[in-house]
Amino acid sequence: MASGTLHDAFVDELKDSYDSEKQLIKALKKMAKAAKHDELRSAFDTHRKETEGQVERLEQVFALLDEKVKGKHCDGIAGIIEEGSSVMDEDFDDATMNACLIASGQRAEHYEMAAYGTLVAWARILGHDEAADLLQQTLDEEKAADEKLSSLAESGINEDAASSATDDDEDLSEDAAAPPSKKSPKHGARPRVASAAPGRSARPRS
Repeated sequence: MASGTLHDAFVDELKDSYDSEKQLIKALKKMAKAAKHDELRSAFDTHRKETEGQVERLEQVFALLDEKVKGKHCDGIAGIIEEGSSVMDEDFDDATMNACLIASGQRAEHYEMAAYGTLVAWARILGHDEAADLLQQTLDEEKAADEKLSSLAESGINEDAASSATDDDEDLSEDAAAPPSKKSPKHGARPRVASAAPGRSARPRS
């Protein structure tokens, strides 16, 4: 049985990326819905539309290689999406949720940047220059999406999440420092003394 070649590995990686993009289209829609920040929501929506274009670009690459358009389940991106979904199920405050969504989005972007970097390099070395140019366009979009998320995080979202955490810590400290409440006796009231026997007053013994 003949061993596989770099061309075979290249096509296999294309199939993996094709499935990855299909999964991400659904995930980005959920992330946009979960975002509690207008610009962050817009960033996810914009990249979802870009991802739809990336799927079409991959189909063009398959055609250039005279290969059938077919996806291969991408376990890597599936795991990243699953982690992101679990974050969205957490009961975080809005600021923290935004910061966590950015972290989840960047994990996906970094995974894709690694995948497309490999695809571009392999396409070049195999002489598929037109395919390499198409894949480079997608790689550039992934880098831009990652930079956009970093910009949003640094422009105030992470700071808002940190401030929220600090406020919660201060509230807990104040609660811990506060003495337990006690009811003060009324002014002039004397404490009650138990009688020697129920219903009878205590008399001194002669």
